[in-house]
Amino acid sequence: MKKLTVTCLLLISFFFSNAQQSDNPDMDFKRNEVRINGLYLVLGAFEGSYSYVLNDESTVGVSLFLPFDEDINDDVNYYVSPYYRFFFGKKPAAGFFLEGFGMLNSIKEERFVGNVDPTIEEENITDFALGIGLGGKFMTKRGLIGEVNLGVGRNLFNGDNNGSSNDVVGKIGVSIGYRF
Repeated sequence: MKKLTVTCLLLISFFFSNAQQSDNPDMDFKRNEVRINGLYLVLGAFEGSYSYVLNDESTVGVSLFLPFDEDINDDVNYYVSPYYRFFFGKKPAAGFFLEGFGMLNSIKEERFVGNVDPTIEEENITDFALGIGLGGKFMTKRGLIGEVNLGVGRNLFNGDNNGSSNDVVGKIGVSIGYRF
């Protein structure tokens, strides 16, 4: 929990320190975005994202994943994922993008304990992953956003130490949102 709090505070301070508007007329566009992942909603989880547009070809942001369906909640408790995206489109911060992300994630791990009378032991494991992704962001003139993305990363700390089978993490999204 302490890691999550520190990560959130660092991201918030970064967003506010970069909040100055540019005097350049080419850089005069809306800079804040919120999105919700429709694919995860259908599957039984909530993923919301906030992004801040740094300039016409890059953004920083954070995503929060919380499952509400019992099937998904059996595996993943949550994740918080800060990211940086570099865009190759003609519109400001839109089009094809490459992403680098971190992911603080918590999972439930079940193990059989004992030889004669085995029992199931459940443990919550928290780890941090680094990963890369790609996708596309499509935006209307009024600020509505459609986005498709895919990413993969690797947990850094608890993978081989405890016999966990969750060394690799993934992100996938079909999101809708709004830039303001």
